[in-house]
Amino acid sequence: MTKQRIVVGMSGGVDSSVAAWLLKQQGYEVIGLFMKNWEDDDDDEYCSTRQDWLDVVSVADLIGIDLEAVNFSAEYKDRVFAEFLREYAAGRTPNPDVLCNAEIKFKAFLDHAFALGAQKIATGHYARVQQAAHGSFQLLKAHDLSKDQSYFLHRLTQPQLARTCFPLGELPKTKVRELAAQISLPNAQKKDSTGICFIGERPFREFLNRYLPHQPGPMKTPDGRVVGEHIGLAFYTLGQRKGIGLGGSRGGNGEPWFVAMKDLAQNTLYVVQGHDHPWLTSLTLQATDASWVAGEAPPDGFICSAKTRYRQMDMQCAIEGSGGDRFALRFNEAQWAVTPGQSAVLYDGDICLGGGVIDRVNV
Repeated sequence: MTKQRIVVGMSGGVDSSVAAWLLKQQGYEVIGLFMKNWEDDDDDEYCSTRQDWLDVVSVADLIGIDLEAVNFSAEYKDRVFAEFLREYAAGRTPNPDVLCNAEIKFKAFLDHAFALGAQKIATGHYARVQQAAHGSFQLLKAHDLSKDQSYFLHRLTQPQLARTCFPLGELPKTKVRELAAQISLPNAQKKDSTGICFIGERPFREFLNRYLPHQPGPMKTPDGRVVGEHIGLAFYTLGQRKGIGLGGSRGGNGEPWFVAMKDLAQNTLYVVQGHDHPWLTSLTLQATDASWVAGEAPPDGFICSAKTRYRQMDMQCAIEGSGGDRFALRFNEAQWAVTPGQSAVLYDGDICLGGGVIDRVNV
């Protein structure tokens, strides 16, 4: 009997390495695929591509699987990075990991895997896929909710879900680390990567400086008082506290400053004092560029839960005005620092319904 061929996206990290080993143990013909998605500054001190490749080679050799490297840098720059810069230039705060999954890891990667004769692809994401009784596929949260990554996968389509598996979805992260040690993976103690994939650990403003112009302007309070000067609206995000350049005591009440609003037309950054200032909370939002991984949009009035950022707890809300590529949400409780450009991702229990890009708040 011919083994089912599955191509695993391997990054050099522990998660994808254990995912590949698990699939090999389950009897699949496993091929590892290392994706190079960024090459503008390979020799930079913050870029780990070479070490990641060496780790992947070592892991593939240990567990006995074939390995291939593919360069998606051109696709990444065109489909992900260009959009990232457009969003920042427009004063929003995008989430490139969401776009990378939709455009690269589950599109360009999927196409390449099929060209290799694969029946399925797999990654080291913490999420689950199951087929519902009526035949459609459901994206579910991982059992380890502290590591769940379904938020980043909500733009996947039904055909993509049907050809994808997540071997780590049932496992706690602690078990994954234990398995890595037990089978003596050379990267068993490697730290998890953090931050945006093409920025790595480098200072964020330093990176944006290369690509976006500085356009300084006034920093004002809600009553119009100028309290400082910003270096460019693109370099700030709503709810930001550190790096604003204002002392906590300025303004009289001694509370810390937070970024509360950007006025692009006037090139003005509005700041407020105090974590609970009304300008930092929102009961409603409107999202655009909607994508429904569940296969269809929920009906108006549907009660569900949503995250407006990755590490947020699910918050109950109702869908309003769902139609086309837009929807609105009304929350039971005011949400803090809801940020245009980030993703609002909807859930029905453990089932990810889909989501969209936050466009406006308090609509």
